Amino acid sequence: MAHGTIRAATLKTIIPLIMEQFDCGENDALKMFYESHTGICYADDSTGLYGQSAAYVFSLFYDEIAVKSAAG
Repeated sequence: MAHGTIRAATLKTIIPLIMEQFDCGENDALKMFYESHTGICYADDSTGLYGQSAAYVFSLFYDEIAVKSAAG
């Protein structure tokens, strides 16, 4: 399966999790994700992050957002 296909399938799980956790719409969730360090790494085939589970990728994203929020 191509990396892009895997990413698209996994995003169908990640984006609703972001929408629920941060009470936002799909476009905002996509923007939040792809502007994050986690999202950048997810889009980069060389990191292999695309091959991880949706729950794992979401947890990385969530932790990143929590650290940024705590930092102010």
